[in-house]
Amino acid sequence: MNRRYVGGALVTAVSMLLASSVLLAIAGQGEVSARETGSARAAESVVDTSGNMHVPVNYRREYEYLGSWAVAADQGQGSKDIHVVYASPGAVEAYQAAGHFPEGTVLVKEVFQAATAPMTTGTVSHADLLKGWFVMVRDTTGRHAGNKLWGEGWGWSWFDAGNPTRTTSTDYKANCRGCHVPAQNTEWVYVNGYPPLRSEGAR
Repeated sequence: MNRRYVGGALVTAVSMLLASSVLLAIAGQGEVSARETGSARAAESVVDTSGNMHVPVNYRREYEYLGSWAVAADQGQGSKDIHVVYASPGAVEAYQAAGHFPEGTVLVKEVFQAATAPMTTGTVSHADLLKGWFVMVRDTTGRHAGNKLWGEGWGWSWFDAGNPTRTTSTDYKANCRGCHVPAQNTEWVYVNGYPPLRSEGAR
């Protein structure tokens, strides 16, 4: 047996294994960096230097669908509101990988007045008139600490339908946070209603 050859082959195999590990690590870091960069771009596209937000343009085409909520009617059958929620590109993959929303993630919730009517499948409610949008932007660094629409790791703003560039919110603590208190332990977001955030087997 040629011990020199065997030893050389072993060293070569170990070197290749180490090189592969390094490349995989670099690739993983690259994916994380790409997701973070994408989230940062999303935030920059909807927030000005003073921390004022607007509804992102083309979010229905460019963002990822998270899920919908039906708010039951106060009386009678059906729903009174339908909420449809979208997340900025890369947010779902990043959440699945790390269990939290990356810096700069933008969430957009459309709020529709619902219409309810009998159909072949039964009494059905569907989205009808758009009432407005609720926008959240992930910020754990306190970039806009002096702006009352930022805090608890997010920027918060409501926009009436027809005016996606001017919020009616003045203070997130008074206008927004109250509805999210039960979701405080999941970064103030009701993640249980969004199947794309779950692991593959739990969807």
